[in-house]
Amino acid sequence: METNKKATGEHGADILFSRTVKAGQRIYYIDVKQNRKGEMYLSVTESKKMFSGDQPDQMQVSYEKHKIFLFREDFGKFREAFDEAIGFVCNEQGEAQERTTDSEDAIKLDLDF
Repeated sequence: METNKKATGEHGADILFSRTVKAGQRIYYIDVKQNRKGEMYLSVTESKKMFSGDQPDQMQVSYEKHKIFLFREDFGKFREAFDEAIGFVCNEQGEAQERTTDSEDAIKLDLDF
């Protein structure tokens, strides 16, 4: 899912571009943001659905989120390391098969903006 949007997120950063990657029980958000100085950077957020409660009728759903921020001056080093890591895994275990989403594994979002 690709969106181009102009929204203000945390710390006053404008979101200029966003892409969502759904992967099993996790969702990754890759956003291009702009700070108040006009400098662009990447914000990568992993969101994982978590369940708590002992009984089915007491189950509560929450989302655990982790973020990393990548700044333009580090893009080349990050890309090189990322490509090397992917190459290593592919050499050791072969190319990965695309995940298929079963209906019970499907992530359903109910978002209000």
